[in-house]
Amino acid sequence: MLTLLIALPILGAIAIGLFPAKPTSNRFRQLALATAIAVFLWTVLLTTQFDLNQVGLQFEQSLSWIPSLGLSYRLGLDGISLPLVLLNGLLSAIAIYSTSRSITRPRLYYALVLLLMAGVYGAFLAQDLLLFFLFYEIELIPLYLLIAIWGGKRRGYAATKFLIYTALSGILILAAFLGLVWLGGSSSFAYQPFAGNHLPLTTQLVLLGALLVGFGIKIPVVPFHTWLPDAHVEASTPISVLLAGVLLKLGTYGLLRFGYGLFPEAWHYVAPALASWAVVSVLYGALSAIAQTDMKKMVAYSSIAHMGYILLAVAAATPISLLAAVFQMIAHGLISALLFLLVGIIYRKAGTRDLSVLTGLLNPERGLPVIGSLMVLGVMASAGIPGMAGFIAEFLVFRGSFTEFPVQTLLSMVGTGLTAVYFLLLINRAFFGRLSDVVVNLPPVQWDDRIPAIVLAVFIVILGLLPSPLVDLTENQTTALTRSPSTFSVSALSPDPPGTVGP
Repeated sequence: MLTLLIALPILGAIAIGLFPAKPTSNRFRQLALATAIAVFLWTVLLTTQFDLNQVGLQFEQSLSWIPSLGLSYRLGLDGISLPLVLLNGLLSAIAIYSTSRSITRPRLYYALVLLLMAGVYGAFLAQDLLLFFLFYEIELIPLYLLIAIWGGKRRGYAATKFLIYTALSGILILAAFLGLVWLGGSSSFAYQPFAGNHLPLTTQLVLLGALLVGFGIKIPVVPFHTWLPDAHVEASTPISVLLAGVLLKLGTYGLLRFGYGLFPEAWHYVAPALASWAVVSVLYGALSAIAQTDMKKMVAYSSIAHMGYILLAVAAATPISLLAAVFQMIAHGLISALLFLLVGIIYRKAGTRDLSVLTGLLNPERGLPVIGSLMVLGVMASAGIPGMAGFIAEFLVFRGSFTEFPVQTLLSMVGTGLTAVYFLLLINRAFFGRLSDVVVNLPPVQWDDRIPAIVLAVFIVILGLLPSPLVDLTENQTTALTRSPSTFSVSALSPDPPGTVGP
């Protein structure tokens, strides 16, 4: 069942490549959208069959792939990865739907988006360290091309910078995986939630350090964040939606799954430093956002701040904070996707994202009142206003982290206030006030352009008012994760017999 999540987008990309149509045909978009929706519906079906009372992997698939290298094809889904799989399906479909009908080279564009979708699914489903690394690296290629070919004026610079940073991230992650398995004397890379506790503490800290920097680049945290604002500014709107909504979550997911999951003993020693690192990211990202006049850059820096909350929650590693980390991943994915979508619509209609130029967009007659209203909702959600998904996520982060790191948690709460500051600046400058010459003759936004933003807004409100479905989906697994690592040993590395399915 899980293989279909990876195979369908790949088959869709192949079908687009072979489809006999004119190079500018809209059929490529229709085919890509149909594929993405089908895959998303498949994830919904999996969710309906997911046993909430069962802790551990479900729908497992396991096949021996390259035994001489210890590489196996193992997929599985649990309460941590399932919400992210759903998020990937939803945002991929929205990104394809939101792509301009007049995009150049649509055959290549939509094929790359589907390959990106498949790579992310593979990373979230992989239960083999090398298999995760392969999918982690594979998704870089389509994303690099999507920025380099369809990006803005400085797309080459932004894409190259992204590629260099994330390639370094992959090298560090691979080094840590190889070190863990080789030093542990195992011949298999199969991931069972085993711990590296058998290794000397110094070795554990070195390997964990490589993972922290590797996934820290992907998240990104300060000072490894500089590739993100450039990538967002130069990427097209749908790619920014995927980048902020899903791809950054590979970093936090990896930190939780592999950093904490593989080195719980070493994690105990570095956790205070990680919490302080999270505070720096939260405050730096928020203060940098205040200094921006480009709306897209402001939202990009806000992502750095909000991803810092996830790092704080994972550092604390309490049952509530780990639940909070997953909740914040989903909430941030929805909220950041909504904000980037709206900024993209404004830029398309007004021709600028400059806050010193835009005013009065909320004008009910000649402005963009619906877009403005949705932006206000998105801003409120990002600032943690009650009734929105962002409030539940941040409350859980602070509640779960305070017992372990009270000072860092209180300092991080300052970031919530700063979030309100920079988003109030955005709303006041761009949406209130008198209409400027730039917005007097704005073309109206059609309903089909509004639908993706409305869908995201609905999910944000539903999760804010009714968080229990996501909590029920995740809580058992995150609670078990806080208890289980120390009970495992390197003997868990021993592979199951080839061809078996399930534990």
